[in-house]
Amino acid sequence: MKSILLIGLGRFGKHIAIQLNKLGRQVMAVDHNEERVNDILPLVTNAQIGDSTNEEFLTSLGINNYDVCIVAIGNDFQSSLETTCLLKELGAKLVVSRAERDGQAKLLLRNGADEVVYPEKQVARWAAIRYSSDHILDYIELDQTNAIFEVSVPKSWIGMSVGQIDIRKKYNINIMAVKQNGKINASVTPNTVLTADKTMLVLGEYKALQKCFHI
Repeated sequence: MKSILLIGLGRFGKHIAIQLNKLGRQVMAVDHNEERVNDILPLVTNAQIGDSTNEEFLTSLGINNYDVCIVAIGNDFQSSLETTCLLKELGAKLVVSRAERDGQAKLLLRNGADEVVYPEKQVARWAAIRYSSDHILDYIELDQTNAIFEVSVPKSWIGMSVGQIDIRKKYNINIMAVKQNGKINASVTPNTVLTADKTMLVLGEYKALQKCFHI
């Protein structure tokens, strides 16, 4: 089981703690604000009040003991940058830092971050894709080129089998699974028939998905 060091317990950090708690992960949470630390205690393995830009304090946490260090500090980029840099200098295995702009991301990556997350940007992109189309129900961005979309079955495909549609040959898109009544069936074959009460999980390049489903 992976152990996580979570630094910064604002709204973003708290939501991460909630999800990690649901996953049963071991989490050490850190923030300079005593109220935030006390509020998060029921959700994490341990929590401490402290200044993450202080090398002595970070060293006392035993950085090498954590599989992942998440810097979720918001509204204070200088502290986020300093914390990220110190974590890497102290031997952190994997540092994931929050950024709000591309410029911040570049600085974080140059100064110790192994990966950067954009909460606002990623949610905005998801919302734009999800709500600008009637038949896109969800999507997962894999990289700048590829994604997985959950889409409703186009009217012209209802009653047809996966083999008849031949989406892979026509658009280079794979139907990974079908979803019905909230349950996912990953055993998709050419004989799987698509009905109006099903949705599809499809994998492909953005351009191919946009062309196929008129996004």
